[in-house]
Amino acid sequence: MPFETPNTGPVVAAASPTPSGFAPLRIRLFRDRWIASTVSSVGTWMQDTAGTWLMTSLTASPLLIALMQTAASLPVLMLGLLAGATADIFDRRKLLIFWQAWMLVSVAILALLTFIGYISPWTLLAFTFLLNIGSAMNNPAWQAIVPELVPRELIPDTVALNAASNNLARAVGPALGGLMVAGFVSVHTGAGWVFFLNAASFAGVIWVLFNWKRTPLFKSALPSERIAGSIMTGLRYVRYAPELQSSLIRAFTFTFFVSAIWALLAVVAKRDLSEGALGYGILNGSLGLGAVIAATQLPRIRRRISADTIIAVSTFYDVITLLVLAYAHYPAVIIPTLILSGFAWTSTMSTLNTSVQLSVPAWVQARALGTYLMTFQGGMALGSILWGFVAEHTSTPIALAASACGLAISYPAIRRFHILQGPLPDHTPFRSARSTVQPSQFQLADSVAQADDLVHEGPVRISIDYRIPVERYSEFTHAIHQLRGVRLRDGAIRWGIYRDVVDPEHLNETFLMESWLDYLRSRERITAADEAIRARVRALHTSEEPPKISYQIYAREITPHEPPEEFK
Repeated sequence: MPFETPNTGPVVAAASPTPSGFAPLRIRLFRDRWIASTVSSVGTWMQDTAGTWLMTSLTASPLLIALMQTAASLPVLMLGLLAGATADIFDRRKLLIFWQAWMLVSVAILALLTFIGYISPWTLLAFTFLLNIGSAMNNPAWQAIVPELVPRELIPDTVALNAASNNLARAVGPALGGLMVAGFVSVHTGAGWVFFLNAASFAGVIWVLFNWKRTPLFKSALPSERIAGSIMTGLRYVRYAPELQSSLIRAFTFTFFVSAIWALLAVVAKRDLSEGALGYGILNGSLGLGAVIAATQLPRIRRRISADTIIAVSTFYDVITLLVLAYAHYPAVIIPTLILSGFAWTSTMSTLNTSVQLSVPAWVQARALGTYLMTFQGGMALGSILWGFVAEHTSTPIALAASACGLAISYPAIRRFHILQGPLPDHTPFRSARSTVQPSQFQLADSVAQADDLVHEGPVRISIDYRIPVERYSEFTHAIHQLRGVRLRDGAIRWGIYRDVVDPEHLNETFLMESWLDYLRSRERITAADEAIRARVRALHTSEEPPKISYQIYAREITPHEPPEEFK
């Protein structure tokens, strides 16, 4: 499966510019990709059910069963930032082909081991972990290629179709997986065939990617960032982006507690409801059915209800769901409850995912998505460990009830982190007509080679002088401190604003970049919203001349060259 993450379809689809939401399917490349992705997603959800049920036949430990969810989520927690960085640096087509092949091989080996009976709980966990390493590294790039497949005006319908694909697979896949396992006398045989079919499903996605003649929408004229630097840049952006931080906090808190539903559902099906693999698949599919309903109804709901209200209602409904799973052991009660829980899950996750995509510019989008996926799956992985441990040492009802109480108690503390509140920033790239000063213009180099070295050396200090009337000092400091966030998000490692003691109208803004190349990158990253903040600052400058800008590169000590040997 290319990715199994909360989607943005319902939100974006509400603004669809076309009368039909199926227009992107007329584009052959997208249609082939969509069909292959849907088949692969069904295969992955079949494997999720078959793998979890196979674990119940290998062990009676609730902890080991819950660790199946951890094995699926932990790779994203570990690799989310790396996945986002690689998707922003390397060719996404080649990257996707590699990780799709990784997943194919991992599942094929697992299928073979299952067929021959050489499978244990830890072997199953290990290969589930390997499979989801591929999924974790694949996800940010997979989400980021959508604008390359269809025209910009069709992106809303495209995202909606991707949402429908994933939710359809979530509704159908678990039931098919449970049915296939139940259709064989041996759980090992049924699970092995599910694993084999899932491995084959990745081949379709690889074929579509292999035949894709990719043309990137934008290629920077600057050298690519190194992976470590790209990760640090992504982390720096998160640190100075309050809107993004709110989405991450809400995502982690929600998934940490609600993960008990996913982690312990198989235990509830087997122990409390005395159901087999098919019964578990139906319960899991009920969550998917609710997600499909949400994908069709959320556009209308969002026009009437704010994002914060949707998350609040979903949170308290999932408190009820957890308590129902803990104490109401009747399929007639649990199935409709899970359908509505699937609706609540998709409502919350799509809202949070949308807030991430709308709060960041394109240059850091894959890294922001990687961070979000890391946070989302981190909550799932850590929550699954905790609730599985509690169920192991007490009972499943106590674990489910504890997660319900934790979700209810934590909500008042995190509700202050608002989602999609106020006007959205304009992240359209800003292209300045001014040319950028090049290091060779500083006349600091004695040769072309030394001038080229200056591009990579650092740190670099940028100093900007303003003339600000005393009566506008308060207005200026407010505006310049908004600009501080822009500088730091775009790559500055230090920033300050200073007032001249002798001349109070003279203020100096200083910020440091790690290298001249990083400074050039920061100029490429300026959005229309960033430029509006810079324009407000410059408008308060009263001198007839524009603010004076100076650039300094750190002066390293140079040891005099010793004379050649022949002169000694």
